[in-house]
Amino acid sequence: MKYQTQFLLSAMKADQFPSTTAPEIAMLGRSNVGKSSLLNALVGDKAAKVSSTPGRTRAINFFALFEPSSPGRHRLVFADLPGYGYAKISKSISAGWPAFIEPYLAEREQLALCVCLIDSNIPAQQSDIQLIDWLRAAGRRFVVVGTKVDKQSGNQRANSLKSLKAALGLDELLLLSSKTGAGLKELWAAMEAAAYSAE
Repeated sequence: MKYQTQFLLSAMKADQFPSTTAPEIAMLGRSNVGKSSLLNALVGDKAAKVSSTPGRTRAINFFALFEPSSPGRHRLVFADLPGYGYAKISKSISAGWPAFIEPYLAEREQLALCVCLIDSNIPAQQSDIQLIDWLRAAGRRFVVVGTKVDKQSGNQRANSLKSLKAALGLDELLLLSSKTGAGLKELWAAMEAAAYSAE
């Protein structure tokens, strides 16, 4: 892999966000959409813990990516945000999320791109639509990724892509599989383009 990964910190308050200046890529999605699996597929390392119980991530976890030849210079920072829409998460935790998630998404200067993950095997959920509408209103740059595409045939992929784009009001949507690696190259290209434009 081009980059090596270093866990930086977990934050549950805005004043806990890291002081790094590298462009940040935020990973957002429902709790069972496969964010941790995607992070690990992207960096080729078990940076993020994959839990059998969705909703375990309750803070924003920050990971620095750097080139092996320049370990002191962070090239990118991944921000793994808590998943949303999982019924078994306690209401008290869900109610507390906006206190640090909304300021991060709305005000974080280093945030170069939001990667919105949706399950390509089910219709677009209302929470997914709300997130994308919020990012549009906030003027945030984002890319929408349909995960778990390895579970679909070619025809199913085409139909899924068409229906998700229509439901979410998108011209572009990337289908991806953390298991097979399909779509990872295209996602890397989108992330690095966003990071380059932010520098």
